[in-house]
Amino acid sequence: MNVSRIALVTGANQGLGRALVEGLAARMGPDDLVLLTGRDRRRVADAAREVTLLPGTRARVEGRVLDVTDTDAIARLAEDLRVRHAGVDIVLSNAVARLLPEESQSARADEFIDVSNTATHAILRRFGPVLRPGGRLLVVASSLGTLGRLDPRLHHLFDGASLDRVEAAVEAWRDAVHAGTAEEAGWPRWLNVPSKVAQVAAVRALAAERRERDLATDTLIAAVCPGMVDTATSRPWFSDFSQARSPADAASAVLDVVLATPVDPALYGGLIRFGKALDWYGGTPLVEQDRLLTP
Repeated sequence: MNVSRIALVTGANQGLGRALVEGLAARMGPDDLVLLTGRDRRRVADAAREVTLLPGTRARVEGRVLDVTDTDAIARLAEDLRVRHAGVDIVLSNAVARLLPEESQSARADEFIDVSNTATHAILRRFGPVLRPGGRLLVVASSLGTLGRLDPRLHHLFDGASLDRVEAAVEAWRDAVHAGTAEEAGWPRWLNVPSKVAQVAAVRALAAERRERDLATDTLIAAVCPGMVDTATSRPWFSDFSQARSPADAASAVLDVVLATPVDPALYGGLIRFGKALDWYGGTPLVEQDRLLTP
């Protein structure tokens, strides 16, 4: 199959991921291919078919089964795209494990970390090398992913860290959660905060290695914050959704960054929110939120 451009979205069955696929399918051309991925074969097939039938869809849409906690599967998909299509043009890493406030944070830690962090590391490692010149590799994160959201005792684990060091810090955090020593060491109880900081740190690590050659070829690697999105994942955590965006509106803002050219050097390697890079050192720890959570 001859394809002009290829886009891949993880966690794309519903919510923001589904909206990102729909937006790409509408904005890309008839010779382009959008790959919608998820864990459940039937849901993936149904979602791909539904997007294909939407008015305004222009690009081809195909489903791919991908469990992002299976790092070997991520490697196989990246290699398949390299062999079949000489790489990929757009990768949007969006998968997240849904977590409820009343659930035990420690009991859900492995699943949450595997989906949000181990998978992010694998996608950066495997898809970075097969990203075509002029490509876009974005990790959907959050404004909670700035370093200032962590206790200062933990900053050295992520600031200026290599991807190997970020991975080691995540595993040390995981071990501390299971050992019951995480809070004593300064880790916030809410898993989402260290997870998002680690995601952004991982993106920054890869971007630091590639910045010069990527900017020379109009290639973008970054994290992106879509703002508060009204989805089933976020609903349980916030009482005021008056400023929340629909998945379609949030996806549109993300895709404005994805499809903009040339790349703004100020955005490269950063955490982008509404078209601007957030201060990596900004933010304050969310102490009050921790009191609402089950350890």
